[in-house]
Amino acid sequence: MILAAATALVTDPVLIFFIVLGIILLTPLIFNRLNIPHIIGLILAGVIIGPYCTNLLARDMSFEIFGQVGIIYLMFLAGLEIDMYNMKKNLNRGLVYGLYTFFIPLLVGFLVGYYLMGLKTSTALLLCSMYSAQTLVAYPIVSRLGLTKVPSVIITITGTIITVFLALLLLAGVVEVEAEGGFFINSMLVTLAKFAVYAAVVVYVYPRLTRWFIKKNSDHSIQVLYILAMVFLAGYMARMIGLEPVLGAFFAGIVLNRYVPAMSPLMNRIEFLGNTLFIPYFLIGVGMLINIPEVFASWTTLAIAGIMIGLGLLTKWIPALIVQKLYKFKRVDRQIIFGLSSASAAAAIAAVMIGYNIGIADDHILNGTVLMILITCIVSSLVTSRAAKKMKLQIAAQTVADTAVSVSAGNILIPVANPITSKSLVELALLLRDPLSTSKLYAVHVRSDNSASARAIGRNSLDVAEQTAAVADMQLTSLERYDMNIVTGVLNTVVERDISQIIIGLHRKVTVIDSFFGSKVEQMLKSTNRQLVISRFFIPVNTVTRIIVAVPPKAEYEAGFTAWVKMLANLSSQLGCRIIFCCTDETKRFIRGVIFRNGYRIRSEYRSVDENADFVMLADKILVDDLFVVVTARHTSVSYSADMDTIPGFLQKYFSQNNLLVIYPDQYGDVIEPTTFVDPLASDINDVVSPLWLRLRAWARRIIDLKNRLTRKRKNRTEVDI
Repeated sequence: MILAAATALVTDPVLIFFIVLGIILLTPLIFNRLNIPHIIGLILAGVIIGPYCTNLLARDMSFEIFGQVGIIYLMFLAGLEIDMYNMKKNLNRGLVYGLYTFFIPLLVGFLVGYYLMGLKTSTALLLCSMYSAQTLVAYPIVSRLGLTKVPSVIITITGTIITVFLALLLLAGVVEVEAEGGFFINSMLVTLAKFAVYAAVVVYVYPRLTRWFIKKNSDHSIQVLYILAMVFLAGYMARMIGLEPVLGAFFAGIVLNRYVPAMSPLMNRIEFLGNTLFIPYFLIGVGMLINIPEVFASWTTLAIAGIMIGLGLLTKWIPALIVQKLYKFKRVDRQIIFGLSSASAAAAIAAVMIGYNIGIADDHILNGTVLMILITCIVSSLVTSRAAKKMKLQIAAQTVADTAVSVSAGNILIPVANPITSKSLVELALLLRDPLSTSKLYAVHVRSDNSASARAIGRNSLDVAEQTAAVADMQLTSLERYDMNIVTGVLNTVVERDISQIIIGLHRKVTVIDSFFGSKVEQMLKSTNRQLVISRFFIPVNTVTRIIVAVPPKAEYEAGFTAWVKMLANLSSQLGCRIIFCCTDETKRFIRGVIFRNGYRIRSEYRSVDENADFVMLADKILVDDLFVVVTARHTSVSYSADMDTIPGFLQKYFSQNNLLVIYPDQYGDVIEPTTFVDPLASDINDVVSPLWLRLRAWARRIIDLKNRLTRKRKNRTEVDI
């Protein structure tokens, strides 16, 4: 029996929670020293404190609730962390594996149960549903090692959903036969129709509602609560149509995937909550189910348990072997697939309890099931841990050996002016940064006023920047400078900290004579050749639907070409959205080469653009949820053209309401000292412009503007919608 008769030794809620937290805290510390996955320690701890060993704690409603939340959270994280590009690429493989890992246990399990064990048909099929269903107990291991985007892991996750779904349908059929005396196809069709409606509602409603909510609420704590509420709502709706909540949680994770970037503070908070509390609670609760004395009290129970354990592991190893041979995977991939799929927990518990309650499973099968859960979870954790470490070392060795994957050691500087904008700038920097890079993040606040209020604003801005990076589990060094002006302070920091990229927010135009970029940015462009990224967002960056990049001709000849392509590829990968490059056919080949050589799994598209003037034609094509990226160049660069002088005016006139990134690629030059430290508005003394040239340039801009208007009307009839 699963329920204990005796009262537990500890009944005080506060002490119960303290004991559980102590187990969650100490188990990783002890088992990591023993080189054993701490998941095993949590399950064994549940056995020891459970009602069938020391009876220290009872498996009361708290473990029921937190355990259910834990398994739902586990499947939700699997859907949330999965790479959608790789999932689409490996979807057919996952479907094939899912069918193998369902029908092989079904066939082998039924033959053994019916002919060897002498079970009746309904009982044999009940055991088959337990063999087929699998729980991703070891998923936190591959997640912690950053292997969630590996094809073998994605195939296993996809196959898990397929086999669990089919196993639940099989279980529902068995229950219907026992309850109604026969199987009716109509009820199965009704369930499938309900699932189709359910999937359509989640796919259509969840993205639109989530985008609206994130736009209206920038607080990450509120966003976490919203995400979790939507996950459990999806799980409950799945239960209403006769399916398990874990399927709804996984489905919600896939749908919400692109709104929770991997390197964002939101993802860090969601993972922290699940990995430190709910999932360990579930594992401890699994251990508390296991009645060791009852299992060893009967040879019949041991024999049944041995057969179930052997079948459970064998029928998961065979599909892993078939998939390895079929798709020519490495041995370590087979071990990963087998390790992740060999555990039986949530679905097995549900199946055996249903069978026990309707009378098709006796005490021997019940106790054999809980022993199978213990052994398969231990095997799953050990195999996955060993294979995941081996795979991680292989990937690391390949990364070091492949020169194309090498990353720049240059650092990133984020000038922050006030607490309101510093948070969004840091979040953008985290998404643009290469996860494999060793570059450091710096936030600097430069002030020329040494008053108490100026110091307070600076310190507050840097505190917000540090907190934002800390929530995303990234280290950021804050710098506070007193200098003659902001430009000088930023430039000195660039030299001192080996900065290769500056990410700054677009200033707010306050006067008529004020330029689009502002005097500080213009002076910075003249004074440094490092990559400068100027940003302006009207919506949260994780709600962007498309990235549209305007690339000038000959951009591939710039020294910083590879750096900005990789930066935008990182952003597209983090946001899970498509990226569209508007460039010449010659530049297109180089962009595709950078993306391919560096192994970015993103959906990239290309539109042919021959002139800078054609960029204005994009004004009607870019939506409010898009991000428009303009790659431009400094005067001394190869890709510079006279048309680039009109870009600020075009952006102000045609893209004033769009999310914007303007990139000035790195020229790999030395920092040029500003003309004067007193007046940041002063122009470069080497760039003396005559009044006659200014007048001619003004007339040329008017002619270009008129030409663009005429071209825009003509090409609107024939241009293909991007």
